[in-house]
Amino acid sequence: MIHKLEVIEGGMRVDAYIASNLPEISRSYVASLMSSGNITVEGVSKLKPSYKVVAGDKITIDVPAPVETDTKPQEIPLDIVYEDSDLIIINKPQGMVVHPACGHHEDTLVNALLHHCEGNLSDINGVIRPGIVHRIDKDTSGLMVACKNNETHQALAEMLANHEIIRQYRCIVHGIVGPDKGTVDAPIGRSSTDRRKMVVREEGKPSITHFEVVGRYKEATDLSLLLETGRTHQIRAHMTFIGHPPVGDPIYAGRRSSYGLKGQALHSKSISFIHPRTKERLSFEVDLPDYYKEALSKLTKIDLD
Repeated sequence: MIHKLEVIEGGMRVDAYIASNLPEISRSYVASLMSSGNITVEGVSKLKPSYKVVAGDKITIDVPAPVETDTKPQEIPLDIVYEDSDLIIINKPQGMVVHPACGHHEDTLVNALLHHCEGNLSDINGVIRPGIVHRIDKDTSGLMVACKNNETHQALAEMLANHEIIRQYRCIVHGIVGPDKGTVDAPIGRSSTDRRKMVVREEGKPSITHFEVVGRYKEATDLSLLLETGRTHQIRAHMTFIGHPPVGDPIYAGRRSSYGLKGQALHSKSISFIHPRTKERLSFEVDLPDYYKEALSKLTKIDLD
């Protein structure tokens, strides 16, 4: 689909200008379209997203049709915490992959959502990854949101970018964390030696994680964590950076004891945000899953008294 815009008042970044005038297109997708040459300003392509528009600039945006996938609906039970005509909040179990990828073409959350929502899911940003505005790792359990239409998807994506969605996690990490609370403010990027890992590196993206001790054990610490940003593997990378990788983590914890876990002890426990359409605050919290409680039961609690 071709969109044409003429700038009335200059001074705004071109990516922000396009996103504000075409709300169905996210700012990040605008940047992708610019890099691929699908956006021109006065006939010039591949400008930087930071280009400041000038009054009278004529902008052409060529948005390709979403790439169809062969993902099939599957009748898979879902633990639904909340649902309305715009969005659905799911308590994802540990071990469930969020969307189809290499080696995981079936039994994913997307397969289940396609069946449950009868195909009524957002298809924003060029490639159909139905409904998914944010994701959690396969072995991370807990709350996540999926969208049923592009308007809600766009709104939630902007709220995530502006840190307006409050997400609290619980994580059991190796070792005894000293301070009762703290903040890890360190940029994260992909490891140059292990492509599976994200690591703290100077050229990475700004990343902030707040943590507070819930309980200390002789072998580990139970933490409550609040994400200020939402980078890939953020908690796992930040906790590893301060010397306390998640218990059971097959990538970050190396050969340390997993205490019987089949993946990291990391749970998305609560989420809170303003509903894009109703403007009401939605806040949800779920119990710790059995695997998490069982892991804690195998640890030796430190009596702080």
